[in-house]
Amino acid sequence: MSSLTYDLTLAGLSVGSAAALTGIGLIVTYRATGVLNFAHGAIAMVCAYGLRSCVVEWGWPLWLGAAVTLLVLAPGLGVVLERFVFRPLAVLGGDPAQTLVASIGVFVLLVGGAALLWGQGARDDAPELVPDEPWGQLAVVLVLAAGVSAVVRLTRFGRELRAVVDDRRLAVLGGIDADRVAAAGWAFGSFTAGLTGVLLAPYVRLDPYGLPLLVMEVVAVAVAARMRSLWVAVVVALGLGVAQSQLTRLHPSGWGESLLQAAGTNLFVVALLVAALVLPGVGTRDALPRTATARVPTPPGAWIVAGVLFLLPLGLAGQDLHTSIQVPALAVILLSLVVVTGRGGQISLGQAAYAGLGALFTALLAAGRFPGLPDMPELPALAVSVVLVAPLGLLTGWPAIGRRGLALALATFAVGVGVSRFVFDQPYATAGLSLGRPAGFDGDRAYYVLELLLLAVALLAAHALRRGRTGRALAAMRDHEAGARAAGVQVPSLKLLAFVAGAALAALGGGMLGMGLRAFDPAAFDPVRGLLWFAAVVVLGADSTLGALAAAALLVGLDAGTRGGVAAALIGVLAVLVGRFPGGPYDALRTATERLRLYRAPALTPAGSRARGLLRPAGGRTPRTAPVPRGATPTRVAAEGRSTGVAGGRGAGEGESGATARTSGADGRRAAPAPTDREPPGTTERLPPGPPGAAGDGPARRGSPAPPAPPVLTARHLHVHYGGFIALDGVDVVLSPGRITAIVGPNGAGKSTLFHCLAGTLRPARGSVRLGGRDITALPAHARTRLGIARTFQELAVFPSLTVAENVRVGAEQGRTSDAGAVERTLRLLGLDGPVRALPAAGLPTGTLRRVELARVLAGGPRMLLLDEPAAGLDTAEVAALARVLKALAADGTALLVVEHDLDLVAGLADVVHVMTAGRIVASGPPERVLEVLETEDGR
Repeated sequence: MSSLTYDLTLAGLSVGSAAALTGIGLIVTYRATGVLNFAHGAIAMVCAYGLRSCVVEWGWPLWLGAAVTLLVLAPGLGVVLERFVFRPLAVLGGDPAQTLVASIGVFVLLVGGAALLWGQGARDDAPELVPDEPWGQLAVVLVLAAGVSAVVRLTRFGRELRAVVDDRRLAVLGGIDADRVAAAGWAFGSFTAGLTGVLLAPYVRLDPYGLPLLVMEVVAVAVAARMRSLWVAVVVALGLGVAQSQLTRLHPSGWGESLLQAAGTNLFVVALLVAALVLPGVGTRDALPRTATARVPTPPGAWIVAGVLFLLPLGLAGQDLHTSIQVPALAVILLSLVVVTGRGGQISLGQAAYAGLGALFTALLAAGRFPGLPDMPELPALAVSVVLVAPLGLLTGWPAIGRRGLALALATFAVGVGVSRFVFDQPYATAGLSLGRPAGFDGDRAYYVLELLLLAVALLAAHALRRGRTGRALAAMRDHEAGARAAGVQVPSLKLLAFVAGAALAALGGGMLGMGLRAFDPAAFDPVRGLLWFAAVVVLGADSTLGALAAAALLVGLDAGTRGGVAAALIGVLAVLVGRFPGGPYDALRTATERLRLYRAPALTPAGSRARGLLRPAGGRTPRTAPVPRGATPTRVAAEGRSTGVAGGRGAGEGESGATARTSGADGRRAAPAPTDREPPGTTERLPPGPPGAAGDGPARRGSPAPPAPPVLTARHLHVHYGGFIALDGVDVVLSPGRITAIVGPNGAGKSTLFHCLAGTLRPARGSVRLGGRDITALPAHARTRLGIARTFQELAVFPSLTVAENVRVGAEQGRTSDAGAVERTLRLLGLDGPVRALPAAGLPTGTLRRVELARVLAGGPRMLLLDEPAAGLDTAEVAALARVLKALAADGTALLVVEHDLDLVAGLADVVHVMTAGRIVASGPPERVLEVLETEDGR
């Protein structure tokens, strides 16, 4: 027994050593560049093939082949990737979304290239670099870990590395060559990948798909080490390796035998699931490319061409028709990624798992082997499998609520690998399983017609999730999640909807694919294919249903008409170049066409518009906006939403930046609004009303009783700690209707922390936030928005893929008002009701975008408005216009809190000023008194 334990321990140490090498390489690359190298396993595979070619095919000595592979090929790959793939992305801004997609693209490119060069068959003649005993491998791991740790802690390069990790731009300003540091990190990371590959190749299947996936499964050791500690990664890897080996001693009887055997051979997969789903997420920044323009309708001609191409296979026969059957099924699977990724902005690397479950459940139901359900015909079995798989989308949807970016990528990848290993690869689930086609659709041509009908249903479902209120909410969540929460979008529920709908579509496509192949093939739903599908959808336009159809045809057509791996290599190349056209090739082509278009319709000046009106009276046409009347005041024109020529109103048809219906008198008190040309004297353009009792609703209605006063927002004894740092130390704030409260203070005083506590994006350690008599301390941001507490952001929170009007409509639909006219009145009030309303938010001037954000907030009918540095990025005229808007809001009964560095704005705007220092309010009172004290102290 002791001999068996010793032998199993040695075997476990050998496996753990290879896993530790992977962990060391991933951590070093991540710490040097901020990139989790998803291509680590693919680099390992390429190096293993490289050593085999040198020794087996070319007859080189083992030592020479190993030297060339590990000292030239492996680090050379890393340097090439850093220089030509990841450095350009860093120069363009280091968008983690594009970096992640590029990393997956490198993985797909190397896998496809290996399949082209060396074929897709498995090799069992890889040369053995180190004898099959753990001590040599373990020594290599320990030496590498100790050497890297010493370099990081004791050398100048280590200090530069830590500086680049902390803040790359600041490090560059300090004279550090960040490119050299990143290149060294990539070279070392690729060296460890190559070493892992050549050590594992003799003992596992060497093929383009198996070895890369095996290496990626052990990413759990790096995640468990929080992508920082090399020694934690080494200990976890060795521990998992030994535990996995010892589990092979257990042989329970009954149903648990197969499950335990699966766990014993896939313990690293179990660890990956735990690390990705249970441990705190790694990398919280967004993980998807953001659309830079409004959603552009696909030209009808493109859909006509697509329809003709998808109908062409009906005229084919034989193998060509049989191959074409896969295209509609794969298109449905890719549409699931359009829903999750393109519509919802959530990364999903595990859609192959849901597609495989759809095929498996369809086969089990048709064979009568699904527990608790009778056998049924294939078509009803497909429908039931979709219903059964859809709730399983919560496996990835639930982690998505609290995870983004890299953490979500790992979670979805872990689910895909787990389902593949513990379901698809297990005989108890798939042994002796076959799958037929529905009655009446047995022939290839008839079945293809059925597929086209099901594809049409899937397209309609995807289209429904793009239009209307749900579509706008999904786009808002994708473009700016924090802004969507602030607008009232229930982000957690919306994420679950996206993943559940995506799982249902993937299951439908997987069942269609299984029936088309007449069998359940686990290899068709391998996790590597999930990465390929994700990359294909992203590079061809994540938000484009037409892109999903094109990707399906491309993937099936290239692999069927050429050597296997061509499609993967092409998609990999496009994914590597994703930073050049994040909206996909179609968006890039459309943009280039617009730039090269020779003829552009000229825009008429106001004088030209008047001249055209005199020459050609507009019979029945909508009249253009009238010019500013001579002698009209800016206030009168602003109340009507007309342009006054204030700096910042640069968009076509835009009005004054921050146009308003009210102003203030010379004595600083609120003055009545000036009458307008649109309304009789004595009336005024009101702000969008909320429900009865909301601020600004009652006073505009003559003859109706005054509504009850809106509730007061009160914060008492707020305490917030970040480790040992005290951000808030017993802060009290009261926001009253009709009053403007300003908070000023130096950086680090706690202003933003207080703001987040009031907005619902941060929960204090102690203290309470109350709205009237209700404790709302635990309520999230979107719930507070629906109670009437709205906010803006220091960095603009607009939704670039939506138009100006759609941005404002999101606020009205998700806010607390049910007034159908709120959107139009708000657009008119802020001078956004002209042609600018139809323009995408992307690319508009800062002053206009400030008005768009404010209009979205106002359309929801807020009681309390929290503004975080609203004057940031505005010029003097725009700041003055903003001040008039805020005074008008206060005059309408809205309570305002302004966190601002512009003391001139605060002095002319606020009713009360709080000064914060070191997490406390140290002075409060009228602005003239408080700011005078501050200026006196600064003068000293």
